[in-house]
Amino acid sequence: MSKLFDVAIIGGGIIGTAVGMSLQKDKNLSVILIEAENKFAPHQTGNNSGVIHSGLYYKPGSLKAKNCIEGRELMYRFCEDNNIQFSRCGKIVIAVNNNEVAALHELEKRGWENGLKGLKRISKEEIKEYEPYAEGILGLFVPETGIVDYTSVTEKYVELIKLHGGTVQTSTKFLNLVKQNGEMIMETNKGEIKTRVLVNCAGLQSDRVAQICGIKPNLQIIPFRGEYFSLVKEKEYLVRNLIYPVPDPKFPFLGVHFTRMIKGGIEAGPNAVLSFKREGYKKYDFSLPDTLQMFTYGGFWEMASKHYKMGFKEFYRSFNKSQFVSGLQNLVPAIQGSDIYPGGAGVRAQALEPDGKLVDDFRIIEAENMVHVLNAPSPAATASISIGKTIAGYTMQRYNEAKN
Repeated sequence: MSKLFDVAIIGGGIIGTAVGMSLQKDKNLSVILIEAENKFAPHQTGNNSGVIHSGLYYKPGSLKAKNCIEGRELMYRFCEDNNIQFSRCGKIVIAVNNNEVAALHELEKRGWENGLKGLKRISKEEIKEYEPYAEGILGLFVPETGIVDYTSVTEKYVELIKLHGGTVQTSTKFLNLVKQNGEMIMETNKGEIKTRVLVNCAGLQSDRVAQICGIKPNLQIIPFRGEYFSLVKEKEYLVRNLIYPVPDPKFPFLGVHFTRMIKGGIEAGPNAVLSFKREGYKKYDFSLPDTLQMFTYGGFWEMASKHYKMGFKEFYRSFNKSQFVSGLQNLVPAIQGSDIYPGGAGVRAQALEPDGKLVDDFRIIEAENMVHVLNAPSPAATASISIGKTIAGYTMQRYNEAKN
């Protein structure tokens, strides 16, 4: 007779493993975590830029703001306690023309409202003190931003799940769910798993997992690929730490920027181009089922009708290196095309509502014996310990209901 687990978690990215760590360590439940790929953090977690976000951008009072502020300090402490390399290096956000100044002031105001400390408005001349090769007319220094390798963090979460008696399995794909006598039987390619509560942290596949479980998510995951370039070694001196543009408030993307990586090197990017495959990390990756599902979703065409100009611009920049370089030169004019070479790419699982609205905040849906995390974009990695605890709290409520 197979074991009955208290909680089964689908998804071995940083959110799923953070939930598992919190449940196993703090709640003392029997937990199993499954990941479809052959390693942990294979998708969004393992392909992001490794920034520990300060909480500057998010609407005060939102789940993003609350969890980012709390999660940021928890992340720094976790890395210190577990000997994970990190740097609280700070970043600058630069307004390159007069049209961006008001938005930069608004960002600063939002930062103070979110409880950030040490924000400093810097003049055109002072920008050079932080980043000698950057140019703009006004800047904002954000000292609480940092960098880390989130794959290393995720692997430590997994280690702690196992240390406290949890079970983890890679290469285990969730296929179906059968409810029987108050228990749930998860069918996977490695056999059945019985559980009292199911937690869906499947990222790029989270909406599909929810539908298999009988939930109507009222949204669809639309994949956006972020493509990076890397600076050649001899030009890394052009960037000391992190240099960001003022973001367009209409989109949940931060624009192309420069990031010093904790393991060495400087990344430039990413853009935000529509992907025709949910796990499509290359320009020509294509999945017919993924594309058909996207193109038959009304919300996609609602979004496209509003933002097609931005979409075409991103596609053009994806296939035209000089356009990408031009975007980087807005911040660091000395950058030339020969100074960068293609780097990695990540795919963002962006939830889209039926009316074409990009879901900006975290979206978590609860159902009987289930918790579904349907939108957990940036700053999810930064906030993972905080989000993990929040989702673990929801899960405990479902567990207590299931037992009674």
